[in-house]
Amino acid sequence: MSPFEALIDHKFLAKALADLKFTQPTTIQQKAFSVIMSGKDVVGIAQTGTGKTFAYLLPLLKQWKFEKEKLAQILIIVPTRELVIQVVEQVEKLSKYMNVDAIGIYGGANINLQKKAVISGTDVIVATPGRLLDLALDGSLKLRTIKKLVIDEMDEMIDLGFRPQLIRVLDLLPNKRQSLLFSATITEAVDTFIQSHFISPIKIEAAPTGTPLAQIRQLAYRLPNFNTKFNFLEYLLNTGTSFTKVLVFMESKAMADELYDRMYAIWPNEIGVIHSDKTQPNRFDTVQKFKSGTYRVLIASDIVARGLDIAEVSHVINFDVPDVAENYIHRIGRTGRADQKGEAVLFVSKKDTDRLEKIEALMSYKIPIKALPKKVEVSEDLLEFEKSVPRMKTVLVKAPKKEKCGACLS
Repeated sequence: MSPFEALIDHKFLAKALADLKFTQPTTIQQKAFSVIMSGKDVVGIAQTGTGKTFAYLLPLLKQWKFEKEKLAQILIIVPTRELVIQVVEQVEKLSKYMNVDAIGIYGGANINLQKKAVISGTDVIVATPGRLLDLALDGSLKLRTIKKLVIDEMDEMIDLGFRPQLIRVLDLLPNKRQSLLFSATITEAVDTFIQSHFISPIKIEAAPTGTPLAQIRQLAYRLPNFNTKFNFLEYLLNTGTSFTKVLVFMESKAMADELYDRMYAIWPNEIGVIHSDKTQPNRFDTVQKFKSGTYRVLIASDIVARGLDIAEVSHVINFDVPDVAENYIHRIGRTGRADQKGEAVLFVSKKDTDRLEKIEALMSYKIPIKALPKKVEVSEDLLEFEKSVPRMKTVLVKAPKKEKCGACLS
């Protein structure tokens, strides 16, 4: 019997985990299981990549009981559409040998189709706050049977302004329920929310913010401007045989589009780009092509990448230094997942010195600075946005820490 099987003691869940080849629970999964099984409210501090989705799904699915009438028992609220899809997929994998139905509802999709889906009945609902509230208020979605509530990525919910919608949703739920909340950090706003809506919650914690990822090799290069950065990125992709699945993070949508246009001219069938201006179908299609290997390179903004769970990313390229140090940890955590090795490359310009120092202070680690290869052309030309447009402050995205385990799903 594997450690996972001994922990959950449920033959159908154990069989699903065996199919997924997961045998060893992560720290957050180990800590959370018995506490959630107790029925008490829980606050979990855990970043993306620590296995927190399974940490709450396993005990909730074990407690799930078949009902003839298909009314939702479990409600999971997440901040982004990408995370809705990801969590629904994980529910389906774990409930492979159980009669559990799960649906995802989110904005940007046909609301009438989603109404039909919820009216027809389900056991688990995974939703973003806005669309969830829309369906609840028009009477399509009945929440009176919810027994288990999960609010995931709560700090991100606050950052995106979803607190009012969450409060209205909670007002529609039965008072008698178990509430679980997961957040990368407990900010003052998150703590206030917990005190107002949770009953004596038990706190569990894993993966403190800022912990360096041992399985990720970090390197930095000093590059003066966008054109030189592009020249170096082209050099890496042309000469580095290990650059098989590369995720490139950009500070702004304009920079992402500029880089995509240049790279597409060289590798027309190997490049994808996602940011908040792209349509949802386009984002889904682009991510799937990157996952499958059709695209070798995916260019992304920080906030969209929050919901990405992509295996075997060989390299993360930080085309810029993020102004929030925690965002750097989040970015590089896209590679080196589970037991795999990864590499993170940081492009640093002169104006990035303060940002770099904050990142290194957060990690208690100094990133090695490597010399630029002589074959890379150093340009003196600046683009218009480098000359006149100030760098915009980015949204805080909390830092992950990967654990050496096959079940490290976000």
